[in-house]
Amino acid sequence: MKNEMTLTFSAISENEAFARNAVAAFCVELDPTIDQINDIKTAVSEAVTNCIVHAYADDKDGKFVTVKTDITDGIVHIVVSDTGVGIEDIQHAMQPFFTTKPEQERSGMGFTVMESFMDSLSVERNIPSGTVVSMTKTIRGADWKKKKHSD
Repeated sequence: MKNEMTLTFSAISENEAFARNAVAAFCVELDPTIDQINDIKTAVSEAVTNCIVHAYADDKDGKFVTVKTDITDGIVHIVVSDTGVGIEDIQHAMQPFFTTKPEQERSGMGFTVMESFMDSLSVERNIPSGTVVSMTKTIRGADWKKKKHSD
């Protein structure tokens, strides 16, 4: 069975914690370990922060970030998207230490962090504008194993 949720919220930094915690709470049904839930929270934080900091720059009024999450067979799929300026060169942007905001002391490690904490990561252009970050993490906790073996 597939379970899914969609959150859309204003692209302001106060909502980064909301998104991170909402996705973590949604994943509780899988009985994740503390490390797994922390991995998911960190990756969501990085993706949402990228949208807030880079997609909309200083014009955040009426701008939104969307987080879609679904769980299918013990696998969490998370898609974070915006309709901002987009990423001109995705491959270059995904290189460690690359940042478009060095004056803000950004480390340029967001995509590297997401990639290291999740099982898969893809970054694409959003049509007509913006960016879509898709990530997956396999959890398959105790409840999923019990359910699978009882079927």
